[in-house]
Amino acid sequence: MRPLTFGVSIPTSVGAGSEPVAQAQAAEELGFDFVSSSDHPCGSQPSYETWTLLAWIAARTSRIRVATRVLGVPYRHPAMVAKMAETLDRLAGGRLILGLGGGYSDKEFAAFGLGVPSPAEKVTGLKEAVHVIRGLWSDSNFSFHGQRYHTEGAELEPKPSHHIPIWLGTFGSRALQVTGQVADGWIPSLGYAPTEALPAMRDRVLTAAAAAGRDPGEITCALNLQARIDDRPDPLPDGISGPAEQVASELNAFVAAGFSAFNFMLVGPDWAEQIQQIATNVIPALRALR
Repeated sequence: MRPLTFGVSIPTSVGAGSEPVAQAQAAEELGFDFVSSSDHPCGSQPSYETWTLLAWIAARTSRIRVATRVLGVPYRHPAMVAKMAETLDRLAGGRLILGLGGGYSDKEFAAFGLGVPSPAEKVTGLKEAVHVIRGLWSDSNFSFHGQRYHTEGAELEPKPSHHIPIWLGTFGSRALQVTGQVADGWIPSLGYAPTEALPAMRDRVLTAAAAAGRDPGEITCALNLQARIDDRPDPLPDGISGPAEQVASELNAFVAAGFSAFNFMLVGPDWAEQIQQIATNVIPALRALR
């Protein structure tokens, strides 16, 4: 049985009251394993760029891991992501989780003049991105000729001093297969992936891993979900809500379905109160159920 790990989403908002570093420091003090932020550089709402934000957070914390949840591959060439990731992981003392996704917002890609990949091209690009990144991390004079990306005798130094995990946020049938073939972890979001569909989706990931000659047990299955701890009667449509004991019970059902990591997007006006509830009431109650 894999040990449970817990993360919390740090909002990228630049709005009034935004304190991303203080929030990450609070998560570290409360014992969370990682913090994460999403990747939406285009939009009318003031926001931080994810990579820069996480680098700033890593510099102001000491233990907690930082995760991109998830970088839209079409925004950045994978070869540059390989360099960026090695640098951030090295400076942070080995604390990076590199989350990648095909990128779902066609409107954002078009607005930035990046072109709009088809769904098939997004999945192809995602798989090729992992090959490029891993190739540059391990090989000298790395050449790769794919449909979406290529390198020619590329050199990247220094190489990572340890294995940097790559988690993929995927949902479609082919993308799930790619996750099993090449990724260290799978991190779908509840809502995009309905609760009742998660077991079959996870099975597809693990089946693809086995078919590729990999150990399915080495793949971290993480779930990104909204959470609200209170006594309100209205449930969250794409998350979990209710008293701490109820939320712990619902999380335990996901554990029984094979998930060992949870990333909480806290809902409600009092973020500090919500993270305190998760850390002091929900997580201990969940561990007690095991």
